[in-house]
Amino acid sequence: MCLQVKDIVSIRLSHCRAERAASEGQYHLAALHYRSCLEAAERREDPQAVRFFALRLADCYVQMGLSAKAQAFTELAGYAPMRAIRRDGDASADTALP
Repeated sequence: MCLQVKDIVSIRLSHCRAERAASEGQYHLAALHYRSCLEAAERREDPQAVRFFALRLADCYVQMGLSAKAQAFTELAGYAPMRAIRRDGDASADTALP
């Protein structure tokens, strides 16, 4: 139980660092922290968290102009066509990316 709590705390800290980096336009740093969160979510076998962090990573890669990587993480999240991700994490169907 204690190990799970520690893992959740580390995920939350990485998530906060990623959000801050993304808000400052430091997408490479945000991607690093989101990747850490994604790996922790995969270890925890938490599909909702995996989807959330995969979409956040996709957004970072879109911002960096790395569409192939963005597409891979969008597909990991279970979305067929890649869609723009708003800051609140929701995908918008009317803003589909090429």
